[in-house]
Amino acid sequence: MYYHLKRATIASAILFTFNTYASDTVLPTIEVDGDREQPNLDLNAPSSTGSRLKLSTRDTPASVESVDEETMRERGDFSVRDAITRTTGLTDIATQGDGGVAYSARGFTGNNSVAVLLDGRQMMVGAGTVTDPSNTWGYGRIEVLRGPGSILYGTGATGATINAIRKAPLAESTGEALIGIGEGNTYRVGLGGTGALGSAGAFRIDAYTEGSDGFIDRGDSKANKLMTSFRLDPRSDLRIEVQLDHADQNPTRYWGMPLINGAIDDSIRRRNYNVGDAKIRYVDDRLLGRVTWEAASNLTVRDEVTYFTAKRHWRDAEEYAYNSLTNQVDRASFGEIRHWQQQVANRLEAAYKTKGNRFVAGWEISEFDFHHYSNGFGGSDSVPLQNFDSGSFAPQGIPAIPNFSSHTRGLAFYAEDAYDMTERLLLLAGVRYDNYDYTRITSSTGASFDTDLDSTAVRLGLTYRLTPNTSIYAQASTGSDPIGSLLSISLANSRFELTKGRQVEAGLKQSFAGGRGEWTTAFYHIKKDDIITRDPNNLALSIQGGSQSSKGAEFSTSFVVGKGWRIDGNVALLDAQFDELTDGTGTSFAGKRPPNVANQVANLWLNYDKRAWQSGIGARYVGKSYADNGNTQALPAYTVVDASVAWHKGRNTTFRAIVRNLGDRVYATTAYTSTQVSLGDPRHVELTAEFKF
Repeated sequence: MYYHLKRATIASAILFTFNTYASDTVLPTIEVDGDREQPNLDLNAPSSTGSRLKLSTRDTPASVESVDEETMRERGDFSVRDAITRTTGLTDIATQGDGGVAYSARGFTGNNSVAVLLDGRQMMVGAGTVTDPSNTWGYGRIEVLRGPGSILYGTGATGATINAIRKAPLAESTGEALIGIGEGNTYRVGLGGTGALGSAGAFRIDAYTEGSDGFIDRGDSKANKLMTSFRLDPRSDLRIEVQLDHADQNPTRYWGMPLINGAIDDSIRRRNYNVGDAKIRYVDDRLLGRVTWEAASNLTVRDEVTYFTAKRHWRDAEEYAYNSLTNQVDRASFGEIRHWQQQVANRLEAAYKTKGNRFVAGWEISEFDFHHYSNGFGGSDSVPLQNFDSGSFAPQGIPAIPNFSSHTRGLAFYAEDAYDMTERLLLLAGVRYDNYDYTRITSSTGASFDTDLDSTAVRLGLTYRLTPNTSIYAQASTGSDPIGSLLSISLANSRFELTKGRQVEAGLKQSFAGGRGEWTTAFYHIKKDDIITRDPNNLALSIQGGSQSSKGAEFSTSFVVGKGWRIDGNVALLDAQFDELTDGTGTSFAGKRPPNVANQVANLWLNYDKRAWQSGIGARYVGKSYADNGNTQALPAYTVVDASVAWHKGRNTTFRAIVRNLGDRVYATTAYTSTQVSLGDPRHVELTAEFKF
């Protein structure tokens, strides 16, 4: 059952897709021949993530940031999370428990509060897990919208929205290749190409494989990916496109290391306390199609269908705690889990524009099936700190059996309008209504329950052009997050509604020095209500009476100093806290910071690009965070320095050397439990060769 696919559903989706899909997202081709003299913020570029109306970043009354392909390549950011955590205020808090994809933004954490999109389509979250996208190959840019994004993408985006935008098929024939090797027996190979299909079509294919033995015991990993796009323009007013993607990942079977007396012990940095026969695998398949019809010079109608499946498998000993009495590591949670997730969705949208006004409205319907298999996470044993037999799963764990299945039907309506009140003043308004009809069935008993959830999100923003190069903005927006993951709501949580978030934000965006420099700043306050807490009159009873909030300031800049030098930097200062939260013992966490939230995050990158040579060095600083609600276990602040140097051998060949964690810093990226943290990689070197043809 776990690998069973509904053939009739797939066939229907394919037939529907080939008749209903076209992409209107065409990314510019980036040619690099040294002397890169443009700042990186690119305020004049249109953003498809901050609005559905393709406003420029400068005109959007929100915090929007993007990272293009060339920037990711020159910094050696082959993983999405490396690229994203160089943007303003985002930190990586991923573990294998959430699929290796999870972020913290503006005081809110995880896949239920920071949405991850592929070309504007959200992959819904089951049991806290998202597994794609993991690497940057095949994507032309990655955009980030900070703050609530529910008016655009639905529930689960109070902290931020991350959107990976793929390269579009073009009629001009081009190709590219990447070959890389590095320490830890690391390898990566990427191939990509685009070209014409007859006189009215185009295709693009991107293939990628990577692997490593890792930097810990039994740290091997591998991943493969294939992305395909086909475009057809049968008439000047009609475009049809189909995308079919496949990703297969076997990530490192690593759940971190135990804290020794509350601290990180360097001597066990490379130890892996998982069982020897552990297994983790994620398989994601995605079929997407869209037809775009230019019904009139000012009216565009678009219909999109998506079919997505995910198959996931974990078999591990997941929790470790140091026992000071025995000087051993106690292992627990010998868990085996399987997910099978299917998502079918259709979006119908119309966009209308007149002089001084742009308007879009749409309707979405979605069907989600989620099957969860689990063994209940039993078993425990102990192993020495060093020189131990990792053992096997079987003595402590039992195989997974069907646990529950759920079916969710989603329905949404949205509208957004940008109106030029004057030549300098833009008003942006948006509204979205979401409804989710959820049914869950317990596999062992057949017992079931239903719940119905809905949310209305709004945004109202103003952008004022002080000068052609300077904009100020203000906005208010609302959003919602689920209590737990939307596709795996438990019976205990079924009586609860979606949480409610609201934000006010103001900022400035400016180009200076004749366009060689850009900077932005933002100030915000977010409050999220209806989180789960305990009833003060009955501590055994959970209620939706809790709240948390955050306020902060963000600054980002990119400045071409001259003669090939460019500086990119950003700083985020954050004050996040629980306003009201009580646990089952009656302990109040009011005033405490939520776990895995850093109060300061900063990035700085110095880049030199002149003719045949390009080099860069950058630092990422993440402030102190906590592993628990009570803020009793701190994760220390850390600074990691990366560097790269490249030689452009002509226009089409580049050789690059990348050094990660130049200072060999030992640091924890996130806490898995209050006694266990995940570490960042040690210092290592990688060499790549990049080709264009």
